[in-house]
Amino acid sequence: MASGGPGARIGGHPIHPMLVPFPIAFLMGAFACDLAFWGTRTPFWATAALWLIAAALVMGALAALAGLYDFLSQEAIRTIPDAWYHLYGNVFAMVLSLVNLVLREVQGPANAVLPWGLTLSLIVVLTLFYTGWLGGELVFRHQCGMIEEEPAKKK
Repeated sequence: MASGGPGARIGGHPIHPMLVPFPIAFLMGAFACDLAFWGTRTPFWATAALWLIAAALVMGALAALAGLYDFLSQEAIRTIPDAWYHLYGNVFAMVLSLVNLVLREVQGPANAVLPWGLTLSLIVVLTLFYTGWLGGELVFRHQCGMIEEEPAKKK
């Protein structure tokens, strides 16, 4: 089992798990906005999806920096195959999201949603389900990022 190790931390708490909920929520929100646009054809939803994808890329970059620091600074993590799949899957999701953002910027938000924007959003969400599951495996099965308890002091 991998220990908590050094990793990127604030006050002893790992930074990566503090940041990952943001890009996940933003990308799932973008998919929901794409579905809303598909159902209503209201341009607001297409524009909201564009902004959510942009915000996800910014927060995803921050989460990636913290996660990459953990990955590179702890040899035990690099020996776990799930850690590699988690890394590759998240890079894949961010690259697809960047493609999705560029597509929306070039074609205009409302013109880009159907069919490719929605399709890319769906693939990203499915990828995030997989990489999120792998992240859970790393924490709960392999104990990556866990805070090691200090022995209780005798009074």
